[in-house]
Amino acid sequence: MSLLSTAHGTFSTIFSNFFVPLPYPNTSFENQTIIVTGSNTGLGFEASRHLVRLGVRKLIMGVRNREKGEKAKREILNSTDRKDDCIEVWDLDMDSYDSVKKFAARATASLDRLDGLLANAGMMTTEFRKSEDNERTITVNVVSTFLLCLLLVPKLHESAEKFQINPRIVIPNSALHYMAPTKELDPSNGEIFARLNNADTADMSGRYPVSKLLVLYGVRELAQKLKSRKPLVIVNTPNPSFCKSGLIGQELSFGERVFERVLARSTEMGARALVHGLSSGVESHGEYLTNCHVQK
Repeated sequence: MSLLSTAHGTFSTIFSNFFVPLPYPNTSFENQTIIVTGSNTGLGFEASRHLVRLGVRKLIMGVRNREKGEKAKREILNSTDRKDDCIEVWDLDMDSYDSVKKFAARATASLDRLDGLLANAGMMTTEFRKSEDNERTITVNVVSTFLLCLLLVPKLHESAEKFQINPRIVIPNSALHYMAPTKELDPSNGEIFARLNNADTADMSGRYPVSKLLVLYGVRELAQKLKSRKPLVIVNTPNPSFCKSGLIGQELSFGERVFERVLARSTEMGARALVHGLSSGVESHGEYLTNCHVQK
């Protein structure tokens, strides 16, 4: 990316985190069924807590670790005073295409309606490791994410027509996409995925930003394909900004931890952006959102 793009991403993050508190979610989700992936920790957990607090009829928590998922469920129920049957914990491993397919098949067959998918599960690493047929960051953040979305589109269309609603697909993004190194994405250099999956040449320092840039491109393309059918299934990609989310895990240096403490939004604050994406109107279709607004 250009220096101007990098500067914009950096400045917008600093300005947002210091000066722009996100609105506290107050939109009712009564009678709705929402899927949240990666929901036992970080932004997915706090977004799930908001949804339960806001009256969601059924929350499906898609998690890789069932024990941790059940623990997160109990914590959410205890903090919202809701009954046990409003949350179900389902197995979902975004490292496995088979797991994604099974999860989507279960949702399609067993849910009477689907109002929204918050495809929150993601990862950040500088270690090259393949998962399925791609480098793991690309598998989890891009391929499996869009595989899940596409497999659930028929159920979302069915719900839209049956209940005359606008279901939402929300895929979190990041201002780091402004800083993504685009050399590996240049089609003049050959097949894109072949370069992304080459352990000898892969730029893993920029891999997470690249994955979020690909998400942005994917959301725009999916939005184009969905817009001809009414009622519209809305897809958007909100940026929660730099947050204490557990995404990076233990890879932070001491300096980075100090930087996180000074600048990062709280996990709950960042989750507000994701919940906003689930309640946004048609103006958000195909768009990147920052501070709960469309960012052109």
